[in-house]
Amino acid sequence: MKNFFSLHGKTMALVSVLLLLSGLLAYVALRAGPLAPIPVAVVTVGNQEIRPALFGIGTVEAQFTHKIGPTFAGRIKRVEVQAGDRVKAGQMLGEMDPVDLDDKISAQEATLKGSPQKTENKAR
Repeated sequence: MKNFFSLHGKTMALVSVLLLLSGLLAYVALRAGPLAPIPVAVVTVGNQEIRPALFGIGTVEAQFTHKIGPTFAGRIKRVEVQAGDRVKAGQMLGEMDPVDLDDKISAQEATLKGSPQKTENKAR
C-alpha cells in the first residue's frame, strides 16, 4: 500500500509540474510570443513634407564589367589609367611592348621567301 501511494504521489507531482510548465508556456505564447496582441498606434492625419534620406555602409560596385586583353603577345609598357578612374569609349588604357613580334615577322618572311625556292628546286 505504501508503494502505491509513493508511486501515485510521484505521478501527481510530475503531472502538476507538467501542467504548471504548459500553463507558463501558454501564457508566454499569448503575451509575448507569436500569438501576442499587436499594439496599435493612433495618429492624426496631416500634411508633411517628405525628405528622402539614404544611409548605408558598404561597397559600390560597377554596373557593367568588361574583360579586356591584348590582341598580340607582349609586355605592358605603360598604363594610362588606375583602378577607379573613369574611362570613355576609345580612350587608351595602356601600351603594349611587342616582345618577339619583330622576330616572328622576320621568321615568317624567311619562311615565305624559302617556300618558292624549295618548290623550284624540286621542279628541276
